[in-house]
Amino acid sequence: MWIERLARDIGALGQADGTTLERALDQMSRAAALGVPGCSAALVVVWREVEGADGSVRHVVTDYGASHADLSAAFEHQYTTDQGPTVEAVREMGRVRVGDILREPHRWPRYTSMAVQCGDRSSITLPSLLPGEGDDRVITFGVHSGRADAFDEEVVAPLTALLAEHAAVSLYSAGRQADVARETAHMRRAMSARTVIDQAKGIIMHARGCDADTAFAALREVAQRNRKRVVDVARDLVAENTGPQPRMRPDRR
Repeated sequence: MWIERLARDIGALGQADGTTLERALDQMSRAAALGVPGCSAALVVVWREVEGADGSVRHVVTDYGASHADLSAAFEHQYTTDQGPTVEAVREMGRVRVGDILREPHRWPRYTSMAVQCGDRSSITLPSLLPGEGDDRVITFGVHSGRADAFDEEVVAPLTALLAEHAAVSLYSAGRQADVARETAHMRRAMSARTVIDQAKGIIMHARGCDADTAFAALREVAQRNRKRVVDVARDLVAENTGPQPRMRPDRR
């Protein structure tokens, strides 16, 4: 029951209103670190496929969340040297298990020392594709420990796979929410800009007795001459004509 509850909790993290991808990743990593038996730190990474000029495909990091600063430093070292369990999991698109990194010093020679310094002795890492047609992103979900042989393979391996799947779905939802929020904000800005431009055109039309096209041409001419955006010129004009009027002096007669 606790396994299902942990999976549901992680799956729900990216679906709350206002949740950003960065926040969801941080919360997932902390939840896994607290909930997975033997785990002392967790790492969730979002990768995107990038095609090189020679046609080769590699994965680059778009964002990640680590429950502990040491694991964050260890992952950045992995990414820089292109060695370690996380980069191997996404490169091979398969599970990577480390019983004790000190027993396998030749597996990732440029990472072993850093792993020991950061307390990454044993780990299980799994990749999972984010759902959605045309989505080229992958997540890797890794549980790590400062102790050797910290994980019960029969329990933690399938649990990590389940968490990776739930995290992938959750992060896809978080990404979609972010896209919708950006589109909404863009629409609001566009509507606001159109409103203020229409107001400025009205002011010019009233002052000059011209039509809407002529008024807009006047706005654009001023914008080009001053190297400003039309909407900024419109805002200035509206502000000048709708601000507080100067007070009349009292009649001293």
